[in-house]
Amino acid sequence: MTTTRLDERSKDLRRVIVRTLQKARRGHVGAAFSLIEIFRVLYDDVLRFNPQDPKWKGRDRCILSKGHGCLALYALLADKGYFPPAELDKFCAADGILGGHPDAGKVPGVEASTGALGHGLPIGVGIALSQRIAKRDSRVFVVLGDGECNEGSVWEAAMCAGKHGLSSLTAIVDYNKHQSYASTKEVQDLEPFADKWRSFGFAVREVDGHDVAALRATFTALPFAADKPSAIIAHTVKGKGAHFAENNMKWHHKNKVTDQEVEALLAAIGEA
Repeated sequence: MTTTRLDERSKDLRRVIVRTLQKARRGHVGAAFSLIEIFRVLYDDVLRFNPQDPKWKGRDRCILSKGHGCLALYALLADKGYFPPAELDKFCAADGILGGHPDAGKVPGVEASTGALGHGLPIGVGIALSQRIAKRDSRVFVVLGDGECNEGSVWEAAMCAGKHGLSSLTAIVDYNKHQSYASTKEVQDLEPFADKWRSFGFAVREVDGHDVAALRATFTALPFAADKPSAIIAHTVKGKGAHFAENNMKWHHKNKVTDQEVEALLAAIGEA
């Protein structure tokens, strides 16, 4: 279990998520808090992109396969200038572009529409193959949930990536050990998780998914093998940053969020 303390940038990004949630009164808080450091390091230090030209052919691709964690992705896309921060105020509103799951047809910087689980890695494999055929050096990153890895399509895609030796592809699993209704161990135990990825032809490393320095060092080492796709198993805490929401299934998805809950979240972030 990670006990990493959060720095001010991680706290500020969580505050953005809470303020976005406050307008809509709903959202997947636990999932967003779980993976915010993964997105932070990707967009601050790893990805090649241009917010002024979101479809630039030379960009790296980043796909959020666990689409319900989109509040974290939206916070980073707004931070990098893909759309005005004011758009966050219209999260889940009829006149906004930011839905409860990311829509590639509406949101600049979103590479694939996701929501139904198990689709991101197959899309990522297809993109990585297309980039190889086009002789481009763009990399493809797919962020998955651990509960999502119950889906057979994840492993079909992994098998294909291993067969083709897609070293430009990296699967990142937000391994918070929980899914919608219970722990992954209770629903469908994933262990031995790293060995599963290795058996499908991936080179694997494990990391504390809230340790920014450790994440940077891990991403810097990519690809982990010259002729294999890479997998990063990021050990995280669902709801990380608000002690009462951590590993609390009531915060997987919150509906009718009250002003008191918003203030409690902000206070807890300040203490994290």
